[in-house]
Amino acid sequence: MSKRDFYEVLGVGRDASEREVKKAYKRLAMKFHPDRNPGDKEAEASFKEVKEAYEILTDSDKKAAYDQFGHAGVDPNRGGGGHGGADFGDVFGDVFGDIFGGGRRGGGQRQAARGSDLRYNLELSLEEAVKGLSKELRIPTLVACEPCDGSGAKKGSKPTTCGTCHGQGQVQMRQGFFAVQQACPTCHGRGKIIKDPCNKCHGEGRVEKSKTLSVKIPAGVDTGDRIRLSGEGEAGEYGAPPGDLYVQVSVREHAIFQRDGNNLYCEVPISFSKAALGGEIEVPTLDGKVNLKIPTETQTGRMFRMRGKGVKSVRSHAVGDLLCKVVMETPVNLNERQKELLREFEGTLTGQSKKHSPKAEGFFDGVKKFFQDLNS
Repeated sequence: MSKRDFYEVLGVGRDASEREVKKAYKRLAMKFHPDRNPGDKEAEASFKEVKEAYEILTDSDKKAAYDQFGHAGVDPNRGGGGHGGADFGDVFGDVFGDIFGGGRRGGGQRQAARGSDLRYNLELSLEEAVKGLSKELRIPTLVACEPCDGSGAKKGSKPTTCGTCHGQGQVQMRQGFFAVQQACPTCHGRGKIIKDPCNKCHGEGRVEKSKTLSVKIPAGVDTGDRIRLSGEGEAGEYGAPPGDLYVQVSVREHAIFQRDGNNLYCEVPISFSKAALGGEIEVPTLDGKVNLKIPTETQTGRMFRMRGKGVKSVRSHAVGDLLCKVVMETPVNLNERQKELLREFEGTLTGQSKKHSPKAEGFFDGVKKFFQDLNS
């Protein structure tokens, strides 16, 4: 499949300055980065395409070759250089620093790979999420081997530069006009040879270990929020920087409250007599119970707002409200005397529906008119 024009990929003109190219790349890289699109293969492919275009158009020599010869001028398989299939972190780290954990810069000699980022799923109760707390997390990971200090070589010895690839980690095979780069078969792409490996890590430089971390969860976090702990991911290869740990927050469903942003919602049952005559009821909040005044003739479904009884935003520190929806509860398990009293009460309303039940009267008038219009 033919490649798209690099200027088209970034959405810039051929006379675009390096600053304009960088700005376009930053916008598209943020959009397609795998951290923002987990499991999305199309976004991953788009990110690679955008990054390749950026690398070519910000390198003056490669850009000149591309402008003159197109993709053929920068195709590494034709001896023209190119980016060589570097990983996601290469250029993204140059532009964005540690927004997604950074990465290694490209160059001549191969550098040991930065450690992988880790993700820990943390489930909280609503009360914990709203008030914040400190949590101890036990994380299984790869850490630098202590005896060899992450080098992979036995104490007292050092890795030596590979004589086949001279530390590059790759060798180039030429067949006439074509050149193909592949991992060095001697050092397997590492660029170094460990002649006397460490007994504990067997030359890997890392060992599996569980570590315990104390993580401070700020008040107001919600499902989908993510906390980044820099340098707490897996150790890098042979002394390279470690990755990061991302704590992914999810909040369990609550028995009483529902959360929408910084506001809390709950339904409060009230009796028929309380709705009709008014009075005070106790309403639960996350800080304890408060009294809510119910006006006379309150209809079921009415919403009452209790300001400042919601959630404090983790970002703006603004405090939301508690919205209480009153729901009139029909009495059950009535005895004969209670039923008789209700019948007597119902009798006092006969012929006065417009006065005492305006909604019901309006509804039935509407139904009546509907059938009249239907039959006319």
